[in-house]
Amino acid sequence: MWLLMASGNGGPGMLTAAQILREGGQALDAVERGTRCIESNAQDETVGLGGLPNILGQVELDASIMDGRNLAAGAVGALHGFEHPVSVARRVMELTPHVMLVGDGAERFAREMGFAPCELLTEQAQHRWHDQLAQVINDEEIAGLANRAQLLPVVSKLIGRRLHHGTVNFLARDQRGDLACAVSTSGWGWKYPGRLGDSPIIGAGNYADNRYGAAACTGYGELSMRASTARSTVLYMKMGLTLQEACEQAMLDLQPLVRDSGGMLRLLALDCNGHPFGISTEPKGASYLIMSDSDTGPQALEYRSAAV
Repeated sequence: MWLLMASGNGGPGMLTAAQILREGGQALDAVERGTRCIESNAQDETVGLGGLPNILGQVELDASIMDGRNLAAGAVGALHGFEHPVSVARRVMELTPHVMLVGDGAERFAREMGFAPCELLTEQAQHRWHDQLAQVINDEEIAGLANRAQLLPVVSKLIGRRLHHGTVNFLARDQRGDLACAVSTSGWGWKYPGRLGDSPIIGAGNYADNRYGAAACTGYGELSMRASTARSTVLYMKMGLTLQEACEQAMLDLQPLVRDSGGMLRLLALDCNGHPFGISTEPKGASYLIMSDSDTGPQALEYRSAAV
């Protein structure tokens, strides 16, 4: 039995990824291809092309991918000018002795691997960036942001509003029972340049181990970075907890962090037998997507609300 899971914004990539699994392909290929579809979707303001920029108006992309067969992983962070960070991350995993490349090094590597550079900032995203900035500083200050001695006061005013952050998650179990997961994001809109969330950090935003399960996170990445939420979820399954119990315990770990700093986190996970589960620190309402060999299309399931 194969199974595919994605965060709620993963719809445009579900059928592409599912077809790979249906034809007997690898989970790793499925999560990469599904994620690429979202990275190319300019209407999704949280991922890839059209993603919301940082405080300086630059789109910085983060992504990671992990192979549950051997714990191989690759990641890129603060990548400028390339549409498919998940594929760059896979090349990092397969062709280098490293796990993560960031900034200028990630861009150099992407060029070396033959990825075509592109403009990621769409007109729509640029307008939204300007409109939000205009609520806290004037147009003259916006024009001079790059030369401003202190960016943090402006970032803090906007971050305090908990604006526009999101991610796409894909998790899969293929017909051989192999697991994989991928995460991609443009990060928090109006963030400080160079900020990395949990998405490119193996163990925080993404983890897969064939023996136990896989997990991935969406939301306020600083929470899962501090609690290693994706890895913890898989570790709890290793310790003998059921899938649901493992996810609930990982959410409980976040309780003091959510209480102290606010923000939200959603967790998607599946166990080694291909059972899915989604849980969120938010009240009910949000949904995630699943598809299996018995489905003709994706089904939407509601996240369980965690007691945090």
